[in-house]
Amino acid sequence: MQVQHVQAGGQAATGPRVLGKDDFLKLLVAQLRHQDPLQPVSDREFVAQLAQFSALEQMTNVSQAVLELARRQEAAAAFGLVGRRVRVQAEDGSTVEGMVSAVRRQDGMFVLVVEDRAYTLDQLVEVVA
Repeated sequence: MQVQHVQAGGQAATGPRVLGKDDFLKLLVAQLRHQDPLQPVSDREFVAQLAQFSALEQMTNVSQAVLELARRQEAAAAFGLVGRRVRVQAEDGSTVEGMVSAVRRQDGMFVLVVEDRAYTLDQLVEVVA
């Protein structure tokens, strides 16, 4: 669920904010703190909310694991191309063919060095040999 958080003065902050497990836990604690003592939250409701919190935490952990796996797979793919002839698409639309001489991490992503120029894996068109 995406919400916009409000800064002091009532103006919305820039960019959407995604509620996370910390926000969910804060809401749960606030609900328990401010409940009517004569009509407390039923056991079923409380257990359901705890189950939702647990599920949210597990989904967060799975999401982080999948992101790490994707990053490692991208690294393996990039390093596996060292010494191979490839065809990449330059920014001007032309294609360049050459040997991958190195792989670097640049701005959080892996780039292939072909003919002394860096190309992202997204620019890879074909592995020639």
